[in-house]
Amino acid sequence: MLDTVLMRLAHYIEKTEKLRRKVKTALIYPSSIIVVAVGVVLVLLLFVIPVFQRMFAGFGKALPLPTQIVIGLSAFVRASIFYIAAAVAAGAFALKKYYGTDNGRRRIDRLVLKIPVIGILLQKASVARVTRTLGTLLTSGVSILESLTIVAKTAGNRIIEESLITARADISSGKRISEPLKESGVFPPMTIQMIQVGEATGALDTMLNKIADFYEEDVDNMVTNLTSLLEPAIMVVLGVVLGGLIIAMYLPIFQLGTVVG
Repeated sequence: MLDTVLMRLAHYIEKTEKLRRKVKTALIYPSSIIVVAVGVVLVLLLFVIPVFQRMFAGFGKALPLPTQIVIGLSAFVRASIFYIAAAVAAGAFALKKYYGTDNGRRRIDRLVLKIPVIGILLQKASVARVTRTLGTLLTSGVSILESLTIVAKTAGNRIIEESLITARADISSGKRISEPLKESGVFPPMTIQMIQVGEATGALDTMLNKIADFYEEDVDNMVTNLTSLLEPAIMVVLGVVLGGLIIAMYLPIFQLGTVVG
């Protein structure tokens, strides 16, 4: 069955890579926009607002409160930019080191699954990957216990990985695969129900592939909808932040024009 198994492997790799690209697309776009927004705000605070500050110094009149807040924020950032950068770098390094520990990865992966929208997206992507891998292995004749050992390493999340390892131990003691997965509380109810149907009908591998097809399509739709919703939301937030900074710096000019008028 080598030729058949290799064809299934190729199909599995194509599906997995396609799913990975979709999830990355959903996460990269908002991340890149946020990075650009932070860069623009830093340019304004470090280089543009000090020019206005020197211009307002000769007004001889108290500046509006929003302008004072923005000027104070600019002064703080200019005085502490190196400390802020060092703190961010140290925080990122410490987080990476902490994630490298078993306890740290477990806590962070559990927290990631609880993030609104993003957590659900990553959970469904992981379920699709796990069920696709397990279905492919079972169809190729690999035993259920050996398949779960392999599948646990592809979960991409420590919480889901541990639930699969626990399921393997429970199955070896005589339980059905759906029972420990249900007790873990990690897998969606529909996934558990379809696995139970597959166990009852003796077509678990077919049912697992159907679950993977469903969640891959669901992830695709979520990515499309999330991208469509994030674009205007991020633009509104970016417009409010940048517009607020600009308006705060032009308020004294507006007031001066009113006085002159």
